[in-house]
Amino acid sequence: MQLQQLRYFLAVAETRHFTRAAEAAHVAQPSLSQQIRSLERELGAELFHRTRGNIALTDAGQALLPLARRILADTESARLAVQETVQLRRGRVRLGAPPSLCTSLVPDVLRLFRDRHPGVALAVREGGSRDLVRSLAAGELDLALIITPPSGEAAPALAVTELLHEELVLVSAERRARRKARVAELRGRPLVMFREGYDVREATLAACRAAGFEPEFAVEGGEMDAVLGFVRAGLGPAVVPGMVAARSGLAVTPFAGPGLGRTIAVAHGHEVPLTRAAEALRATLLAHLRDAAGSGELPPGTRLLL
Repeated sequence: MQLQQLRYFLAVAETRHFTRAAEAAHVAQPSLSQQIRSLERELGAELFHRTRGNIALTDAGQALLPLARRILADTESARLAVQETVQLRRGRVRLGAPPSLCTSLVPDVLRLFRDRHPGVALAVREGGSRDLVRSLAAGELDLALIITPPSGEAAPALAVTELLHEELVLVSAERRARRKARVAELRGRPLVMFREGYDVREATLAACRAAGFEPEFAVEGGEMDAVLGFVRAGLGPAVVPGMVAARSGLAVTPFAGPGLGRTIAVAHGHEVPLTRAAEALRATLLAHLRDAAGSGELPPGTRLLL
């Protein structure tokens, strides 16, 4: 059974005339009649009573009529849905990102993307880079912003593009920030610390241990907003990403060289091609970063790698 045969059947059913149906379908009448006969053979039943000057539906034709209309309507709906998706009027993107980027970089990128493609649904999953990499590998995300490991080796199943090198800085409730701080100065100074699983936590612990001491915690276990709130309350300073610090309203002190930093990358699965919507979101992200770097809007210590 072919869709074209159903269109010809519907044309005859509506006009009750083979010649007028052929004209409406822009096909020669013998071709239309041949396709109707082929459809009847496929179904094993006559669809029309053919008498001189009178074409009427048989019981089989009556049964087929609403189904044919529904099939052709669904076909047109499918065509329009695909066309709208290709033209980015519809679709969905599943983006993963660490909490620190969800409070800094991601909102600006999603706002730009939403302005350009309001019909595309956006789903965001917050998580640590290791969890996001697993989600990408499982096909649960289309794109993810991740923090690359110090070795620079990402999962082999991923296509990874490094975007930014971002400094980690010290934020505090002090009225004035010092010009520079050294990691060694954190010895004996209780810190506000993120929960386990945060890349920033691991980087801070590694830097302190490399300087020969274990850091003390005034409070630990918070998410990004909670950590900033604890710092504002005067519970202690915290090491946070530079892009987060720039929006925090807290006193910001960079670390003296070599300092602390991390590399931010965008990743997706190697074997699964990106959807048009995911490609458009990735392009929006890259363009936003290039524009921000070109206009000097990146926070101090944040360097574009593209």
